[in-house]
Amino acid sequence: MKISVMGYGTVGSGVVEVIMMNNEQIVKNNCLDSLEISHILDLRDFPNLPFSDKFTKEFNDILNDDETKIVVETMGGLHPAYEFVKSCLQAGKSVCTSNKELVAAYGDELLKLAKEKDVNFLFEASVGGGIPIIRPIVKCLAGNKFNKVAGILNGTTNFILSKMIRDNMSLEEALKIAQENGYAEKDPTNDIEGHDACRKICILASLCFGDHIYPDEIKTEGITKISLSDVEYAKNCNRVIKLIGSAEKDENGKICAQVSPALISDASPLSAVNDVFNAIMVDGNAVDEVYFIGKGAGKLATASAVVGDVIDCAVNKGTIKNYFWNEHKSDVLVSSDDMPTALYIRGFASDKENAEKKIESVLGKVTYLKRENAPKDEIAFLTSCDIRKIQEEKIKSIDSLDIQSVIRLADY
Repeated sequence: MKISVMGYGTVGSGVVEVIMMNNEQIVKNNCLDSLEISHILDLRDFPNLPFSDKFTKEFNDILNDDETKIVVETMGGLHPAYEFVKSCLQAGKSVCTSNKELVAAYGDELLKLAKEKDVNFLFEASVGGGIPIIRPIVKCLAGNKFNKVAGILNGTTNFILSKMIRDNMSLEEALKIAQENGYAEKDPTNDIEGHDACRKICILASLCFGDHIYPDEIKTEGITKISLSDVEYAKNCNRVIKLIGSAEKDENGKICAQVSPALISDASPLSAVNDVFNAIMVDGNAVDEVYFIGKGAGKLATASAVVGDVIDCAVNKGTIKNYFWNEHKSDVLVSSDDMPTALYIRGFASDKENAEKKIESVLGKVTYLKRENAPKDEIAFLTSCDIRKIQEEKIKSIDSLDIQSVIRLADY
Protein backbone atom coordinates (compact mmCIF):
# COMPACT_ATOMS: atom_id res chain seq x y z
CA MET A 1 0.00 0.00 0.00
CA LYS A 2 1.44 3.38 -1.03
CA ILE A 3 0.65 6.60 0.76
CA SER A 4 1.62 10.24 0.20
CA VAL A 5 2.06 13.01 2.76
CA MET A 6 1.11 16.62 1.99
CA GLY A 7 3.02 18.99 4.27
CA TYR A 8 6.30 18.15 5.98
CA GLY A 9 5.93 20.33 9.05
CA THR A 10 5.74 19.14 12.64
CA VAL A 11 2.91 16.65 12.17
CA GLY A 12 3.76 15.61 8.61
CA SER A 13 7.36 14.83 9.47
CA GLY A 14 6.08 12.93 12.52
CA VAL A 15 3.83 10.80 10.31
CA VAL A 16 6.79 9.89 8.09
CA GLU A 17 8.90 9.12 11.17
CA VAL A 18 6.27 6.87 12.78
CA ILE A 19 5.64 4.93 9.57
CA MET A 20 9.35 4.37 8.98
CA MET A 21 10.13 3.65 12.63
CA ASN A 22 7.32 1.13 13.13
CA ASN A 23 6.85 -0.10 9.56
CA GLU A 24 7.56 -3.76 10.17
CA GLN A 25 5.22 -3.92 13.17
CA ILE A 26 2.43 -1.98 11.41
CA VAL A 27 2.55 -4.25 8.37
CA LYS A 28 2.71 -7.46 10.42
CA ASN A 29 0.04 -6.58 13.00
CA ASN A 30 -2.45 -5.41 10.39
CA CYS A 31 -1.84 -8.15 7.80
CA LEU A 32 -0.74 -5.68 5.12
CA ASP A 33 1.47 -6.55 2.18
CA SER A 34 3.42 -3.33 2.67
CA LEU A 35 3.09 0.32 3.70
CA GLU A 36 5.30 2.61 1.66
CA ILE A 37 5.57 6.40 1.37
CA SER A 38 5.47 7.32 -2.31
CA HIS A 39 5.53 11.15 -2.22
CA ILE A 40 6.00 13.98 0.27
CA LEU A 41 4.62 17.33 -0.90
CA ASP A 42 6.36 20.46 0.38
CA LEU A 43 7.56 23.68 -1.20
CA ARG A 44 10.80 23.55 0.79
CA ASP A 45 13.89 21.51 -0.03
CA PHE A 46 15.14 18.70 2.22
CA PRO A 47 18.30 17.56 0.41
CA ASN A 48 20.07 15.68 3.21
CA LEU A 49 17.44 13.16 4.23
CA PRO A 50 17.76 9.46 3.38
CA PHE A 51 14.38 9.73 1.64
CA SER A 52 14.91 13.10 -0.09
CA ASP A 53 13.95 11.49 -3.40
CA LYS A 54 10.37 11.22 -2.12
CA PHE A 55 9.87 14.99 -2.04
CA THR A 56 7.93 16.87 -4.68
CA LYS A 57 6.61 20.40 -5.10
CA GLU A 58 3.91 19.31 -7.53
CA PHE A 59 0.53 18.21 -6.18
CA ASN A 60 -0.25 16.49 -9.48
CA ASP A 61 2.54 14.00 -8.79
CA ILE A 62 0.33 12.68 -5.99
CA LEU A 63 -3.01 13.15 -7.69
CA ASN A 64 -1.99 11.33 -10.87
CA ASP A 65 -0.20 8.44 -9.16
CA ASP A 66 -2.63 5.54 -9.42
CA GLU A 67 -0.60 3.46 -6.97
CA THR A 68 -1.03 6.03 -4.18
CA LYS A 69 -4.25 4.99 -2.47
CA ILE A 70 -4.03 7.03 0.77
CA VAL A 71 -3.08 10.70 1.17
CA VAL A 72 -2.19 12.34 4.48
CA GLU A 73 -2.97 16.08 4.71
CA THR A 74 -0.96 17.92 7.37
CA MET A 75 -0.54 21.30 5.67
CA GLY A 76 -3.07 23.08 7.85
CA GLY A 77 -5.32 26.00 6.93
CA LEU A 78 -8.18 25.95 4.46
CA HIS A 79 -6.48 26.68 1.17
CA PRO A 80 -5.07 24.91 -0.74
CA ALA A 81 -5.77 22.05 1.70
CA TYR A 82 -9.48 21.96 0.82
CA GLU A 83 -8.87 21.91 -2.92
CA PHE A 84 -6.16 19.25 -2.64
CA VAL A 85 -8.19 17.00 -0.34
CA LYS A 86 -11.30 17.30 -2.48
CA SER A 87 -9.33 16.43 -5.62
CA CYS A 88 -7.81 13.38 -3.93
CA LEU A 89 -11.21 12.11 -2.83
CA GLN A 90 -12.65 12.68 -6.31
CA ALA A 91 -9.75 10.65 -7.70
CA GLY A 92 -10.68 7.72 -5.42
CA LYS A 93 -7.96 8.20 -2.82
CA SER A 94 -8.69 8.07 0.92
CA VAL A 95 -7.53 11.08 2.95
CA CYS A 96 -6.38 11.27 6.58
CA THR A 97 -5.99 14.73 8.11
CA SER A 98 -5.04 16.49 11.33
CA ASN A 99 -6.52 19.76 10.02
CA LYS A 100 -9.25 20.83 12.45
CA GLU A 101 -10.01 24.00 10.49
CA LEU A 102 -10.67 21.97 7.35
CA VAL A 103 -12.89 19.40 9.08
CA ALA A 104 -14.91 22.06 10.93
CA ALA A 105 -15.50 24.05 7.75
CA TYR A 106 -15.99 21.32 5.13
CA GLY A 107 -16.45 18.05 7.02
CA ASP A 108 -19.99 17.38 5.78
CA GLU A 109 -19.05 17.95 2.15
CA LEU A 110 -15.85 15.90 2.26
CA LEU A 111 -17.46 13.00 4.13
CA LYS A 112 -20.28 12.91 1.57
CA LEU A 113 -17.79 12.93 -1.29
CA ALA A 114 -15.74 10.14 0.32
CA LYS A 115 -18.90 8.05 0.67
CA GLU A 116 -19.83 8.64 -2.98
CA LYS A 117 -16.37 7.53 -4.09
CA ASP A 118 -16.30 4.59 -1.65
CA VAL A 119 -13.15 5.85 0.08
CA ASN A 120 -12.50 7.41 3.48
CA PHE A 121 -12.02 10.86 4.95
CA LEU A 122 -10.65 10.33 8.48
CA PHE A 123 -9.60 12.94 11.05
CA GLU A 124 -8.75 11.38 14.42
CA ALA A 125 -5.91 13.85 15.02
CA SER A 126 -8.06 16.92 14.38
CA VAL A 127 -9.51 17.16 17.90
CA GLY A 128 -7.33 15.72 20.65
CA GLY A 129 -3.96 15.27 18.97
CA GLY A 130 -2.80 11.91 20.28
CA ILE A 131 -5.89 11.37 22.47
CA PRO A 132 -8.16 8.71 20.93
CA ILE A 133 -11.60 10.34 20.76
CA ILE A 134 -13.08 10.20 17.22
CA ARG A 135 -12.71 6.44 16.84
CA PRO A 136 -14.11 5.68 20.33
CA ILE A 137 -17.17 7.83 19.58
CA VAL A 138 -17.96 6.19 16.23
CA LYS A 139 -17.00 2.65 17.22
CA CYS A 140 -16.72 1.88 20.93
CA LEU A 141 -19.65 4.11 21.94
CA ALA A 142 -21.74 3.49 18.82
CA GLY A 143 -24.53 1.92 20.89
CA ASN A 144 -25.21 5.17 22.76
CA LYS A 145 -27.46 8.12 22.20
CA PHE A 146 -25.26 11.06 23.12
CA ASN A 147 -26.51 13.67 25.56
CA LYS A 148 -23.48 15.88 25.91
CA VAL A 149 -19.84 16.31 24.95
CA ALA A 150 -17.60 18.82 26.72
CA GLY A 151 -14.08 19.40 27.78
CA ILE A 152 -10.77 21.19 27.86
CA LEU A 153 -9.92 21.27 24.17
CA ASN A 154 -6.93 23.61 24.02
CA GLY A 155 -3.64 22.88 25.77
CA THR A 156 -2.28 26.43 25.48
CA THR A 157 -5.13 28.05 27.39
CA ASN A 158 -5.13 25.23 29.93
CA PHE A 159 -1.41 25.78 30.53
CA ILE A 160 -1.99 29.51 31.05
CA LEU A 161 -4.91 28.99 33.43
CA SER A 162 -2.92 26.35 35.35
CA LYS A 163 -0.13 28.88 35.88
CA MET A 164 -2.65 31.45 37.09
CA ILE A 165 -4.31 28.97 39.46
CA ARG A 166 -1.25 27.26 40.92
CA ASP A 167 1.47 29.92 40.66
CA ASN A 168 -0.57 33.10 41.09
CA MET A 169 0.84 34.26 37.76
CA SER A 170 -0.84 36.89 35.58
CA LEU A 171 -2.27 35.88 32.23
CA GLU A 172 0.37 37.96 30.43
CA GLU A 173 3.23 36.29 32.33
CA ALA A 174 1.81 32.80 31.76
CA LEU A 175 1.33 33.46 28.05
CA LYS A 176 4.95 34.55 27.74
CA ILE A 177 6.14 31.30 29.33
CA ALA A 178 3.82 29.31 27.06
CA GLN A 179 5.39 31.01 24.05
CA GLU A 180 8.92 30.40 25.34
CA ASN A 181 8.11 26.69 25.77
CA GLY A 182 6.58 26.40 22.32
CA TYR A 183 3.05 25.85 23.63
CA ALA A 184 1.75 29.11 22.16
CA GLU A 185 2.35 30.72 18.78
CA LYS A 186 3.87 34.16 18.37
CA ASP A 187 0.32 35.25 17.53
CA PRO A 188 -1.72 33.29 20.12
CA THR A 189 -5.12 34.63 19.01
CA ASN A 190 -6.56 31.28 17.85
CA ASP A 191 -5.84 29.77 21.26
CA ILE A 192 -6.55 32.52 23.79
CA GLU A 193 -9.66 33.80 21.99
CA GLY A 194 -11.17 30.30 21.85
CA HIS A 195 -11.17 29.76 18.06
CA ASP A 196 -9.16 26.52 18.22
CA ALA A 197 -11.47 25.05 20.86
CA CYS A 198 -14.49 26.19 18.83
CA ARG A 199 -13.40 24.22 15.76
CA LYS A 200 -12.87 21.13 17.88
CA ILE A 201 -16.25 21.26 19.62
CA CYS A 202 -17.91 21.73 16.22
CA ILE A 203 -16.30 18.49 15.02
CA LEU A 204 -17.29 16.60 18.17
CA ALA A 205 -20.85 17.97 18.13
CA SER A 206 -21.28 17.13 14.44
CA LEU A 207 -20.06 13.59 15.09
CA CYS A 208 -22.13 13.01 18.25
CA PHE A 209 -25.37 14.61 17.09
CA GLY A 210 -25.26 13.98 13.35
CA ASP A 211 -25.59 17.48 11.86
CA HIS A 212 -22.79 19.72 10.63
CA ILE A 213 -22.18 22.76 12.82
CA TYR A 214 -20.12 25.71 11.60
CA PRO A 215 -17.71 27.53 13.94
CA ASP A 216 -19.18 30.96 13.15
CA GLU A 217 -22.53 29.78 14.57
CA ILE A 218 -21.03 29.10 18.00
CA LYS A 219 -20.82 31.73 20.72
CA THR A 220 -17.10 31.78 21.47
CA GLU A 221 -15.24 33.57 24.25
CA GLY A 222 -11.58 33.20 25.18
CA ILE A 223 -9.64 33.71 28.39
CA THR A 224 -8.28 37.24 27.88
CA LYS A 225 -10.68 38.79 30.41
CA ILE A 226 -9.80 36.37 33.24
CA SER A 227 -7.93 37.97 36.13
CA LEU A 228 -6.19 36.62 39.21
CA SER A 229 -9.05 38.11 41.23
CA ASP A 230 -11.46 35.78 39.40
CA VAL A 231 -9.16 32.81 39.99
CA GLU A 232 -9.07 33.55 43.72
CA TYR A 233 -12.83 33.99 44.05
CA ALA A 234 -13.35 30.69 42.19
CA LYS A 235 -10.98 28.94 44.59
CA ASN A 236 -12.86 30.32 47.59
CA CYS A 237 -16.11 28.77 46.37
CA ASN A 238 -14.45 25.40 45.66
CA ARG A 239 -14.23 25.90 41.92
CA VAL A 240 -11.58 26.41 39.24
CA ILE A 241 -11.72 28.30 35.95
CA LYS A 242 -11.22 26.32 32.75
CA LEU A 243 -11.85 27.13 29.10
CA ILE A 244 -14.63 24.70 28.21
CA GLY A 245 -16.05 23.76 24.84
CA SER A 246 -19.39 22.03 25.16
CA ALA A 247 -22.34 20.79 23.13
CA GLU A 248 -25.55 19.26 24.40
CA LYS A 249 -29.14 18.73 23.37
CA ASP A 250 -31.96 20.64 25.01
CA GLU A 251 -35.38 19.21 25.86
CA ASN A 252 -36.57 19.96 22.31
CA GLY A 253 -33.71 18.10 20.69
CA LYS A 254 -31.84 21.21 19.55
CA ILE A 255 -28.10 21.50 19.98
CA CYS A 256 -26.52 24.14 22.21
CA ALA A 257 -22.79 24.51 21.58
CA GLN A 258 -20.45 27.10 23.08
CA VAL A 259 -16.88 27.88 24.07
CA SER A 260 -16.17 30.03 27.10
CA PRO A 261 -14.42 30.14 30.45
CA ALA A 262 -16.42 28.34 33.12
CA LEU A 263 -16.25 27.88 36.87
CA ILE A 264 -16.33 24.13 37.43
CA SER A 265 -16.39 22.25 40.72
CA ASP A 266 -13.01 21.24 42.11
CA ALA A 267 -14.55 17.75 42.49
CA SER A 268 -14.94 17.43 38.72
CA PRO A 269 -12.40 15.22 36.90
CA LEU A 270 -11.82 18.16 34.55
CA SER A 271 -10.64 20.38 37.41
CA ALA A 272 -7.52 18.26 37.93
CA VAL A 273 -6.45 18.39 34.27
CA ASN A 274 -3.61 20.91 34.13
CA ASP A 275 -0.78 22.24 32.00
CA VAL A 276 -0.96 21.33 28.29
CA PHE A 277 -3.23 18.34 28.86
CA ASN A 278 -6.67 18.13 27.25
CA ALA A 279 -9.70 16.29 28.60
CA ILE A 280 -12.92 15.36 26.84
CA MET A 281 -16.08 14.08 28.52
CA VAL A 282 -18.64 12.18 26.45
CA ASP A 283 -22.03 11.49 28.02
CA GLY A 284 -24.04 8.63 26.50
CA ASN A 285 -27.39 7.31 27.66
CA ALA A 286 -25.98 3.81 28.11
CA VAL A 287 -22.40 4.40 29.24
CA ASP A 288 -22.97 7.62 31.25
CA GLU A 289 -19.89 9.87 31.43
CA VAL A 290 -16.60 8.73 29.89
CA TYR A 291 -13.41 10.81 30.06
CA PHE A 292 -10.49 10.91 27.63
CA ILE A 293 -7.36 12.68 28.94
CA GLY A 294 -3.92 13.27 27.47
CA LYS A 295 -1.67 15.72 25.68
CA GLY A 296 -3.64 17.36 22.92
CA ALA A 297 -0.65 18.10 20.73
CA GLY A 298 2.95 17.07 20.12
CA LYS A 299 4.72 15.80 17.01
CA LEU A 300 4.68 12.04 17.53
CA ALA A 301 1.48 11.93 19.59
CA THR A 302 -0.49 13.64 16.82
CA ALA A 303 1.31 11.64 14.15
CA SER A 304 0.32 8.46 15.99
CA ALA A 305 -3.35 9.40 15.58
CA VAL A 306 -2.88 10.12 11.87
CA VAL A 307 -1.11 6.81 11.30
CA GLY A 308 -3.97 5.05 13.07
CA ASP A 309 -6.29 6.51 10.43
CA VAL A 310 -3.91 5.46 7.67
CA ILE A 311 -4.03 1.88 8.95
CA ASP A 312 -7.84 1.99 9.08
CA CYS A 313 -7.90 3.08 5.44
CA ALA A 314 -5.39 0.40 4.45
CA VAL A 315 -7.25 -2.39 6.24
CA ASN A 316 -10.83 -1.41 5.32
CA LYS A 317 -11.76 -1.66 1.68
CA GLY A 318 -14.33 1.02 0.94
CA THR A 319 -16.00 3.62 3.12
CA ILE A 320 -16.23 3.03 6.87
CA LYS A 321 -19.93 3.80 7.17
CA ASN A 322 -20.12 5.29 10.68
CA TYR A 323 -17.74 8.15 9.88
CA PHE A 324 -20.47 10.46 8.66
CA TRP A 325 -22.77 13.35 9.54
CA ASN A 326 -25.50 15.23 7.69
CA GLU A 327 -25.24 18.51 5.88
CA HIS A 328 -25.83 21.67 7.86
CA LYS A 329 -29.39 22.54 8.87
CA SER A 330 -30.17 26.05 10.06
CA ASP A 331 -32.75 24.94 12.61
CA VAL A 332 -30.72 22.45 14.68
CA LEU A 333 -29.06 24.98 16.98
CA VAL A 334 -30.21 26.91 20.00
CA SER A 335 -28.12 29.79 21.32
CA SER A 336 -26.38 29.45 24.67
CA ASP A 337 -27.98 32.80 25.49
CA ASP A 338 -31.34 31.01 25.57
CA MET A 339 -30.22 28.27 27.96
CA PRO A 340 -30.51 28.27 31.78
CA THR A 341 -27.19 29.32 33.31
CA ALA A 342 -25.85 30.37 36.70
CA LEU A 343 -23.23 33.11 36.60
CA TYR A 344 -20.25 34.38 38.55
CA ILE A 345 -20.12 38.19 38.53
CA ARG A 346 -17.42 40.54 39.79
CA GLY A 347 -17.52 44.32 39.79
CA PHE A 348 -16.90 47.55 41.69
CA ALA A 349 -19.34 49.80 43.50
CA SER A 350 -18.63 53.07 45.28
CA ASP A 351 -21.60 52.39 47.57
CA LYS A 352 -21.52 48.64 48.24
CA GLU A 353 -24.54 48.58 50.53
CA ASN A 354 -26.85 50.21 48.00
CA ALA A 355 -25.35 48.17 45.17
CA GLU A 356 -26.01 44.91 47.01
CA LYS A 357 -29.61 45.95 47.65
CA LYS A 358 -30.01 46.64 43.94
CA ILE A 359 -28.38 43.32 43.02
CA GLU A 360 -30.79 41.39 45.25
CA SER A 361 -33.83 43.31 44.09
CA VAL A 362 -32.99 42.61 40.44
CA LEU A 363 -31.50 39.10 40.61
CA GLY A 364 -33.11 37.69 43.73
CA LYS A 365 -31.04 35.43 45.93
CA VAL A 366 -27.30 35.55 45.25
CA THR A 367 -24.27 34.09 47.03
CA TYR A 368 -21.59 36.65 47.87
CA LEU A 369 -17.94 35.61 47.69
CA LYS A 370 -14.88 36.79 49.59
CA ARG A 371 -11.14 36.85 49.02
CA GLU A 372 -8.17 38.14 50.97
CA ASN A 373 -7.04 41.73 50.38
CA ALA A 374 -9.98 42.50 48.12
CA PRO A 375 -10.51 46.21 47.40
CA LYS A 376 -13.19 47.68 49.62
CA ASP A 377 -15.36 48.55 46.64
CA GLU A 378 -15.19 45.09 45.01
CA ILE A 379 -18.24 42.82 44.92
CA ALA A 380 -18.30 39.22 43.67
CA PHE A 381 -21.25 36.83 43.74
CA LEU A 382 -22.93 33.81 42.18
CA THR A 383 -26.42 34.02 40.72
CA SER A 384 -29.06 31.32 40.69
CA CYS A 385 -29.89 29.57 37.42
CA ASP A 386 -31.89 31.51 34.82
CA ILE A 387 -31.95 32.07 31.05
CA ARG A 388 -28.61 33.69 30.32
CA LYS A 389 -29.82 36.58 28.16
CA ILE A 390 -32.44 37.45 30.78
CA GLN A 391 -29.78 37.46 33.49
CA GLU A 392 -27.49 39.66 31.42
CA GLU A 393 -30.29 42.14 30.75
CA LYS A 394 -30.96 42.34 34.48
CA ILE A 395 -27.27 42.78 35.24
CA LYS A 396 -27.01 45.71 32.83
CA SER A 397 -29.77 47.45 34.76
CA ILE A 398 -27.62 47.52 37.91
CA ASP A 399 -26.07 50.88 37.09
CA SER A 400 -24.40 51.17 40.51
CA LEU A 401 -22.15 48.18 39.71
CA ASP A 402 -19.15 48.54 37.39
CA ILE A 403 -18.94 44.98 36.07
CA GLN A 404 -15.50 43.50 35.41
CA SER A 405 -16.20 39.79 34.91
CA VAL A 406 -19.13 37.58 33.95
CA ILE A 407 -18.33 33.83 33.81
CA ARG A 408 -20.73 30.92 33.58
CA LEU A 409 -20.93 28.11 36.11
CA ALA A 410 -20.84 24.59 34.68
CA ASP A 411 -21.52 21.16 36.18
CA TYR A 412 -19.01 19.14 34.15
